[in-house]
Amino acid sequence: MTSQESRIRVGIVDDHRMLLGALTEWIRSVADDIELVVVTPSWPELLTHPAFPVDVLLLDVDLKDNVPVAVKLATLKTTGVTTVLMSTYSDPAVVREALAAGALGYLAKSEDAETIVHALRAASRGESYISPELDLALASGASGAGPRLSAQERRVMALYAAGEPVKMVAESLGISDETAKSYLKRIREKYRNAGIDVGTKVALRKRAILDGIIVD
Repeated sequence: MTSQESRIRVGIVDDHRMLLGALTEWIRSVADDIELVVVTPSWPELLTHPAFPVDVLLLDVDLKDNVPVAVKLATLKTTGVTTVLMSTYSDPAVVREALAAGALGYLAKSEDAETIVHALRAASRGESYISPELDLALASGASGAGPRLSAQERRVMALYAAGEPVKMVAESLGISDETAKSYLKRIREKYRNAGIDVGTKVALRKRAILDGIIVD
């Protein structure tokens, strides 16, 4: 058995009550290192729940509450909550926007329990996870012929290309300045290997717009 101290405190927000119940049972059946402390159908109920803030939140993108996902992610970040988003669809633009806004994971609701648990565990370690289905959608949804970037590389590129200095990119993603620089170096190498020059920040921004990583 996993000790109480090492368990990941997880919350789930989904307004589909049947799915909410199923998710709860699935996760409890396959992961004794995850403690579901908040299971609620609405964003306001999450914020007022006595067990909030949690370590990791599994958040439905499609909540019909007129609160933008970016606002929710910003709120969660200020309380130290790491977020994995889930959705019934895989629009690459929506996925990219969510990753750029700070989500550490993005899953399709059709995923099995093991994949969901894997994403939650990764998020608790500060690692990003995108389901293979959505990763494929991101790759095929790019309008240019750019290289495939990891979720964290896309986040770094989005923030940096949007005008943030390296220090702010690092701070936003909870990584060191040197790690942020290494991501940028890796991104530029991938583009260079694909025959695309993004040596300057202006060139990188133009490419980020072309590849749908940021919106002009």
